[in-house]
Amino acid sequence: MTEPFVLARGLSKSFDGKTVLEDVSFRVDAGDVVGVLGKNGAGKTTLLELMLGFTPATAGKVEVFGHDSYRLPGSIKSRIGFVPQLDELINQLSARDQLRVTQSFYRQWDDELMDRLVRSWDIDESARVRSMSVGQRQKLSILLALGHRPDLLILDEPVASLDPLARRAFLEQIVEIAAGGDRAVVLSSHIVSDIERLANKIWILKDNGLYWNGDFDELKDTVVRLHLHSPSPLSSTISIPNALSVDVSDAYATAVVCAFTRELEGEIAELTGARLEIESLTLEDIFLEMHR
Repeated sequence: MTEPFVLARGLSKSFDGKTVLEDVSFRVDAGDVVGVLGKNGAGKTTLLELMLGFTPATAGKVEVFGHDSYRLPGSIKSRIGFVPQLDELINQLSARDQLRVTQSFYRQWDDELMDRLVRSWDIDESARVRSMSVGQRQKLSILLALGHRPDLLILDEPVASLDPLARRAFLEQIVEIAAGGDRAVVLSSHIVSDIERLANKIWILKDNGLYWNGDFDELKDTVVRLHLHSPSPLSSTISIPNALSVDVSDAYATAVVCAFTRELEGEIAELTGARLEIESLTLEDIFLEMHR
């Protein structure tokens, strides 16, 4: 197996004695598009900041391109692009000058890509940053992260202020980045449908840890809703193995189960005496069920 872009082992972070993340381990490889989901306060931004070296770990370690993230050399930092929730643009500059200032920090800068995106994203390069709308500022912030064609792109709620057309253009750009298979994207977003369109891996943060860390296809295959049709009334206290939720109405019940297999299907059918129908769930359905 090739060297991972990002590797975390036993990663924990506390602030003033309050645990935000505890014993978290994961890896990001070339070609991965990782979707990071979690309720407000679950630790998504903290996790990204640990990867970027913005804050030290309380315990454990995260390495980026083989280096401790809290001590990244400049050569490694130049391989990373980052879009924060709140932009860090310089209000006094024009959009053109902001692009030039950022370009000056990188040996490699894709002028052709920037020119194309400035035009297609309708960015007025002559506008002062302070006068730009929130959505326009977010577009510019995204451009600054893409200009040097980073090997690792980390995005923290990058489309929260974008209109639907701008979101679509952004998502198309992320698909283009991921298509080559030699770069990686880690994307945190509350817009679950965007994660569903882009990600091949999913991290779900819950209870200070990674409640799910794995392939999106595996998540969809193993978390399903079962419809139980019984010839006789079912007990309201029926026990379904691996159930996240169970709702019973006389001789009919639904159950959302995790770690689903055909063996589990047979076990549940034998246990309940019911005929089972299997329903696939959207990522949003799965996320909501995991937080019931």
